Amino acid sequence: MKLKTSIILCSIIAATSAPAIANPVWDLYTGVSIGVGGQTVFTDDKDKTDPAQSVGAMFGIDLPAFRVEAEYNYLSESDSHTNLAMLNAYFKMPSTVIKPYIGLGGGVAFNGKTEKNNVRTNWETTAAYQGMLGVTLGVPALPFKFDIEARAVYIPDFVENPNAKPDLLQYDARAKIRYLF
Repeated sequence: MKLKTSIILCSIIAATSAPAIANPVWDLYTGVSIGVGGQTVFTDDKDKTDPAQSVGAMFGIDLPAFRVEAEYNYLSESDSHTNLAMLNAYFKMPSTVIKPYIGLGGGVAFNGKTEKNNVRTNWETTAAYQGMLGVTLGVPALPFKFDIEARAVYIPDFVENPNAKPDLLQYDARAKIRYLF
């Protein structure tokens, strides 16, 4: 009788405690980012570098070894502005609270323009690429994750010009906050 009671008691404890320790394998998240850095325009005969900034929003899925997200960014410099729509993949290094990662992204730059000396030049809609390197700080008791990252965005041939086809490189340090659902 004691064995039967012990088995029933252990079964009840195991059945009621199992859901409390279960963790989901993946998390959906949304977040925002802000960055500061520089923007260099490369042309055939000269390069121009100016300070630049970026703001963005993202939505994605966070898995144990990697995460995938869709991201919107607004890049601005004193004379030029553009929008980016990107799809990113991040590969995370195993760690506890601070998790290093590396990421790659591809997408499109659209609705860009340059305004200088009252002359406005519209940009071509073109492909855009980015690489990221950073760390994620996760606070175990909160549904937030904080990312600090370095990023480089490359936009080739962004202005159709018969004399030159300039390329754009924007590099910045970004801070992100992500809310996990």
